Amino acid sequence: MENLSQEDWKQKLSSTDDAIILDVRTPQEWAEGIIPGAEKLDFLDSSNFMNEIKEMDKDKNYFVYCRSGNRSGQACQIMDQLGFKGAFNLIGGMMEWQGETE
Repeated sequence: MENLSQEDWKQKLSSTDDAIILDVRTPQEWAEGIIPGAEKLDFLDSSNFMNEIKEMDKDKNYFVYCRSGNRSGQACQIMDQLGFKGAFNLIGGMMEWQGETE
């Protein structure tokens, strides 16, 4: 797991071939806008989150974000424990995001 600043997160994301963007906020938060191309998986729906995360391809690199960086940091730690190749947490989350949203 790596905690990355917005600049580093965007740079690493753009230079990673097998990158998957993962939004771990709630459905109410998704309605406020998401980073383009992000897959949505509610971290607070813990049983579903764990079931889904265990089914994901551990050989890919995941760029994870939430509202502030707290839940996404926890999600990245879980992914590390499960043996994922790469989990990159966006420090500051959507609260500090300066990029595009949809």
